[in-house]
Amino acid sequence: MSNLFYQGRGRKPMLDQARGVYMWDTDGKRYLDGSSGAMVCNIGHSNSNVLAAMRRQMEKSTFGYRLHFETEASEKLAASLVELMPEHLTRVFFVSGGSEAVESALKMARQHALATGQGSRWKVISRQPSYHGCTLGALGVTGYAALTDPFKPMMRIMPKVPAPRAYLDGLDVDDEATGHHYADMLEEQIFAEGPETVLAFIVEPVGGASTGALVPPKGYMERIREICDRYDVLLIMDEVMTGAGRTGTFLGCEHWGTRPDIVVMSKGIGSGYVPLGAMIVDERLVEPVLDAGGFAHGFTYAGNPLACAAGLAVVGEIRNQGLCDNAARMGEKLMTRLQALKQKHEIIGDVRGKGLLTAFEFMSDRDAKTPLPRHLNAYQRFVDIAYERGLIVYSRRTHDGYEGDHILVCPPLILNDGHLDEIIEGLDGSLEQFVHELHGAAGAF
Repeated sequence: MSNLFYQGRGRKPMLDQARGVYMWDTDGKRYLDGSSGAMVCNIGHSNSNVLAAMRRQMEKSTFGYRLHFETEASEKLAASLVELMPEHLTRVFFVSGGSEAVESALKMARQHALATGQGSRWKVISRQPSYHGCTLGALGVTGYAALTDPFKPMMRIMPKVPAPRAYLDGLDVDDEATGHHYADMLEEQIFAEGPETVLAFIVEPVGGASTGALVPPKGYMERIREICDRYDVLLIMDEVMTGAGRTGTFLGCEHWGTRPDIVVMSKGIGSGYVPLGAMIVDERLVEPVLDAGGFAHGFTYAGNPLACAAGLAVVGEIRNQGLCDNAARMGEKLMTRLQALKQKHEIIGDVRGKGLLTAFEFMSDRDAKTPLPRHLNAYQRFVDIAYERGLIVYSRRTHDGYEGDHILVCPPLILNDGHLDEIIEGLDGSLEQFVHELHGAAGAF
């Protein structure tokens, strides 16, 4: 019996080693990491340059508290990230993960409001569904009932607007009117709350696990920027999953040229080598906060030199190997192959995504967009089938975590054609077995 407390009672094989896109358990079975863990390992596993950078840093120091020392590793990583940001984002605050990055952004926005005489602003609007982290502040802006319902008495729930799920709503994603339809709900919500009380809007440029690689309809991203500007609402881009090249550009919001006031990152910038996250902020927000006495927030491991040394090497690999371009190129091939699977397997209702952040959604009836019966737990069963075949994918439920099933296919950005063939072969075989099981289940359709 393990002394570790996992989320459930199920046990998984013991991990032995990982290299590139592959992982092996202690029995020697090989798995292709088709989801980059939890969309984390952007550069693949056991990259020699990153490991060497970590060893060099370990020989110098593994910890230096941020209030006692500046470190070369954190300064260099901050500079490297700023080079890849829109020009106005010049100040970086390091953390250990995505939830911490989101918490930092919420607090930064609030402290800026206080420092500039806008104390009435405290509400942060987000989307339903959405996921922004597991800590209580991040859960407050998360719209995913299965994860938020147990903790409602313990947190302040922030206002929500519908995510632009044009597919489920039967709207044309390529029609600018569709994008405006969803974006204008933000303006309506700002009015409903009272513009003087709204602090920020937080959004994933491409939806993550909660919506299954949801790409916004045409006109949406540009319109939300206009609305935020109109009411002096800060726009926070949650790039925890989309950042570090995942969608084919370093930041997901680059696809639409949308200017964020604050960016939060994690996952891909540490790529699984170390716990690492960052908040990157517009200079104009930082100075008033510093003038008012400083940022009243922090974490023990913020700016840890070993983590930052690893992050610097990871970002270097993304740039030197051209992994943003590879994600864009291989992402197009992956989407084409997923669309072919959709044509072959009627159970797939939709395929969507950008770069190597892709997903397909199951439907018992494509035309009616009827999800599979929830009691089948299809999202988990498909993952288990693929896992047994040596392919790791990721899943969530589309309707607030309680119903609907989508599968995320998000391999490392080092993906090549051979890896892609293996993924598609694994998905195809898993789909065949999955559908066979469903047809054998009483009342499945």
